[in-house]
Amino acid sequence: MQAIEHQLLSVNGITLSLYACGPANGRPLWLLHGFPECWLSWRKQWPVLAAAGYRVLVPEMRGYGQSSAPSEADAYDLITLCADIQAAMDVLGQHEVCVIGHDWGAPVAWHLALLEPERVRSVVGMAVPFGGRPKQPAIGLMRELYAGRFNYIVHFQEPGVAEAEMDADIPRTLRLMMHNLSAAVPRDLFLQEKPGGAALFDGLEEVARAPSWCEPEAFAGYLETFAGRGFRGALNWYRNFERNWQRTEHLQGRQIEQPALFLLGDHDPVGTLEAYTLKQMPRLIPQLENHVIEQCGHWLQCEQPEAVNRLLLGFLARHYQS
Repeated sequence: MQAIEHQLLSVNGITLSLYACGPANGRPLWLLHGFPECWLSWRKQWPVLAAAGYRVLVPEMRGYGQSSAPSEADAYDLITLCADIQAAMDVLGQHEVCVIGHDWGAPVAWHLALLEPERVRSVVGMAVPFGGRPKQPAIGLMRELYAGRFNYIVHFQEPGVAEAEMDADIPRTLRLMMHNLSAAVPRDLFLQEKPGGAALFDGLEEVARAPSWCEPEAFAGYLETFAGRGFRGALNWYRNFERNWQRTEHLQGRQIEQPALFLLGDHDPVGTLEAYTLKQMPRLIPQLENHVIEQCGHWLQCEQPEAVNRLLLGFLARHYQS
């Protein structure tokens, strides 16, 4: 296991908690986690990537762990989230990087590639594809489509509601969410048919422990990420669809021109929900390499780390060498 270094950076008006490993002169790789996860979601990647000679940087994203968690929802729009990482790159003097993001970390990675076409030399997204700037904020369409029915993203919009449900029992919340989107569950139960006004976890079968891919030591780290602060900062990422749309107007119609890799688990419901976006990606990302990982759910870098690591190392060898 590579030695892990930790520091707190003052960037973009917040404190950003940053873990790092690998040779100090190695080419920088940024690993951006998603919801509701933590820097430990990359625990099965950083030893392999560091051993290959890369400088691996794993932040606790805004709202998570030891990083700042502003209470205002509008402090979590995509341009601001990107600016956290851009400012950290500036502090560290990095002029060429590769950015790898999973779940909510993927939109940050895609937008960093758009915002920093010279500095971001290659980009990897996992689970969440790049669809470009929509014609209108997606949340409006979701509200219309799910009128009278439950939808977890719509459910997340009202501050305080989902927090109360998720904060009431943090270990239970994490267990349910991990199991819900794993390969063993054939569909996203948060999108099951239930009436509007239903609670987040209605209809989910209770589970006594985390999935086998989340070892007890790792699960303890996940718990520590949310202990004492709850999920408000993490949920605020979902409350910026309109603000994201407004703040990305200057990116309308832009392609991601860098070499790019996209990975998706074959049991991830995102593959169904984002089927149209997946078909559009080659047009939006001309240098796109696409892979579907078998027997894999949403948490692919933890569920199938060997396959993910093999694909990452191959892509980096082709597109991110000195």
